[in-house]
Parts: sequence; structure tokens; C-alpha cells
Amino acid sequence: MTRADFPEPVKLLVAELKRLPGIGPRSAERIAVWLLQSPKADPTALAGALQNAKETIRPCPACGFFATETGCGICDDPKRDDRMICVVEQATDVLPLERSGAFRGRYHCLGGKLSPLDRVSPDDLRIAPLIRRIEAAPTEIEVVLALGSDVEGEATAHYLAELLRGRNCRLTRIAQGLPAGGGLEHADELTLMRAMQGRRNVF
Repeated sequence: MTRADFPEPVKLLVAELKRLPGIGPRSAERIAVWLLQSPKADPTALAGALQNAKETIRPCPACGFFATETGCGICDDPKRDDRMICVVEQATDVLPLERSGAFRGRYHCLGGKLSPLDRVSPDDLRIAPLIRRIEAAPTEIEVVLALGSDVEGEATAHYLAELLRGRNCRLTRIAQGLPAGGGLEHADELTLMRAMQGRRNVF
């Protein structure tokens, strides 16, 4: 007797859902069944939103945050302080800092962190554009290194500190109010605010 299983289209949907971060086989099956059977689900709208986001969202060429064809909400904001650039690992790290309200300057997303085990070298990060932004500034600016406190984050911060030494900037590092081994996405708003307010000079 043949064992019953999902039809092939459902199995293909489950396989795609399993590729999402944090989604295991059981969760993928539950999501697939919900999308197909729940009256609240609208798979067509979901597919349309995904397609629209894929076609219209791109990294901002200046800061690396999410941008559209009409521009970047951060870079286009004239009220931000041009004398400060906060360097983060990923574009998603900008959002918790923004929600904390502790920083009103500009951002620069590296697109990752140094990790020899994952074969991520300085050439793989957006370091050259950061240097160009610093050198193009009319006056000395503050560069806030808001990188994670794990080993790779610390190594990246140290590398940047050595690279930017003597350039048109004053380097600071956010205070270690973040949990050891954790990234910005796991920190609450109060912790982020205290970390930003307690930043210190690198040298």
C-alpha cells in the first residue's frame, strides 16, 4: 500500500518555505497548509508583494540601506546630522537603532562582517565606499562603530579602527551594553539607547 503524502505542488511549496531562515520542516508544512486552506490567507497577494519587493527594492548605493527607485529615506532626509556616520553590519541593524531614537545621523551598512571561516574578507564588505564618504566630508566627522560584540564583530571593528586611523574622522565604538555574542537585532530599544549614549573613543 502506497503511503499518502502531499501532492507534488504542495511538496514544492513546502520545500521553498523550508529555505527561509528559521523555518523547519514542520513549520513549513503548517504554513503551506494555512496558505492553501485558511479563508484569511491570500496567497496571490503574498506572491504579488514578494514579486513587487524583489523588483523595486535595492541597496542604497550611498549607505547600503533598503531603497527604491525614488531614493533612500535616510540619505534623502535633510534633517539628519551629516557630521556623524553610524557603521553597522547589515541593513536590518539600522531599524533597531532608529526605533531607539538614540541616533539621528547617517548610516553605512557594511553588508556583513569579517569572517575567515565563512571566507568573508575586507574586499567582500562595503569598506571602500565608507572611506570615500569620510574623505568627501567637508569637516571632521564622527564614525560610530555599531557592530556586534561577537568575535567577528570585534575583529571587524578593530580592522576598521586601524584602517581609518588618521583620516578625516573621530572614531567611537558603542558601549558594550549589548549581550556578549549577540547582534543588534536581538537587543531591546533601551539597551541600544544606553549603548549609543555610552559610546567611547576608539583611540
